[in-house]
Amino acid sequence: MHKFLLAAVITGLVSCSTTSEKEKAPAFSTDGKKVKVFITADSSNLRLSAVDSVAFTDMAQPMETQICVFVDPSKTYQTYLGIGGALTDASAETYAKLPADQQQALLNAYFDKEKGIGYTVARTNINSCDFSSDMYTYVAEGDKELKTFNIDHDKKYKIPFIKAAMKAAGGKLTLFASPWSPPGWMKDNKEMLHGGKLLPVYYDSWAMYFTKFVKAYEADGIPVWGISVQNEPMAKQTWESCNYTAEEERDFLKKSLGPTMEKEGLKDKKIIVWDHNRDLMYQRAQTYFDDPEAAKYIWGMGFHWYENWSGGTHMFENVKRVHEAYPNTNLFFTEGCAERFDSTKYANWALGEKYGLNMINDFNNGMVGFTDWNVLLDETGGPNHVGNFCYAPVHADTRSGKLIFTNSYYYIGHFSKFITPGASRVSSAASRSQLLTTAFRNPDGKLVVVVMNTGKDKFPYYLWINGKAAEITALPHSISTLVL
Repeated sequence: MHKFLLAAVITGLVSCSTTSEKEKAPAFSTDGKKVKVFITADSSNLRLSAVDSVAFTDMAQPMETQICVFVDPSKTYQTYLGIGGALTDASAETYAKLPADQQQALLNAYFDKEKGIGYTVARTNINSCDFSSDMYTYVAEGDKELKTFNIDHDKKYKIPFIKAAMKAAGGKLTLFASPWSPPGWMKDNKEMLHGGKLLPVYYDSWAMYFTKFVKAYEADGIPVWGISVQNEPMAKQTWESCNYTAEEERDFLKKSLGPTMEKEGLKDKKIIVWDHNRDLMYQRAQTYFDDPEAAKYIWGMGFHWYENWSGGTHMFENVKRVHEAYPNTNLFFTEGCAERFDSTKYANWALGEKYGLNMINDFNNGMVGFTDWNVLLDETGGPNHVGNFCYAPVHADTRSGKLIFTNSYYYIGHFSKFITPGASRVSSAASRSQLLTTAFRNPDGKLVVVVMNTGKDKFPYYLWINGKAAEITALPHSISTLVL
């Protein structure tokens, strides 16, 4: 297990309201600074490896032949919330099958601030999801008053796992919870699977269900930062799912969920809408945010990346359009993974590059934080009770008790390890299309620049800031974090 130096992480809850593009940050100087370079690269042993410390020299107008990444720390944008992953039933059950030393190695790898990549965000499921070994809810059939509500199911695997992750993260995680489906008897199709809709007669009961979940988890020692209204409300899946039009989700929120959360003393909990793909983001945003009675309850809009994973465009412009139209809305990536699991392709470099591509573009278009899907899966890409097997950044071979790190773990780490909650995104632009870049200024004043080389060639480039430049090498198919 690699050990890394980790920048200090702010553990307090941060505000993620977007700052004006015209706002000027405190002056940044390169005087006396060197650029620390950390690299992960294909066809090498470099994994978040410190490889260089580079000084700045004077460079006025660059030549066209001099490839540059231009960073302007004076131009600030959205405030960074954090990065993390989902602590699902599948992850918890797989974790429980590991020997103690590998359990600790996993926790260190994800959540420890010095030994790993410093996750500060986590997601979990309300009721079962596809990445559960069984279907379950927290109430008895037909209990509209929720008198039988209890979270005993989660106390076997999921709650102990979440507590272990919290401890490894220094005692705090920004945890939010999402439902895949209400109990089947609350829906028009009378089952948790295959979509269906929440019956209006149960709107208030389902809203109260959220509050009981939050209070039960907090009574068990797990603070809940927020909730999303519904995971993937436009997807009719073979697994747990529930469908809402934009108007139905809006009305459930403003008439039942929002008022109930306030009435039950949970006004401080953040509420996330949509929680689905980029494709319909703008239409959904219009419906929510143009209604002030709904908008007043919303902290932000969650989105996923599955709409066009196999190729073509990834609809990053839709994130930008929502950010432009509703600049004070937090845009939060709530789920993504590489699908179609194949245990012979753990080393596929494209796994990590897809994370880098998505994260850089989404941050540059206004995203405040990123939540990966399952933090851990087994050697089958599960467990999953409907056979929807996927990749995770880390897999466990439960037969041997060993952990398998894919390169996506390291690609995510190039962001989560160095950018700290409360950071402000700053302007960063590359002079060649094969370089993708984003940059942040941490609350302690340090500048963090992420540069991804999507091409097969090795070449030098310059980190250029206000007439000063540091020469750095871009390795083929690599991602680098530059810290100064």
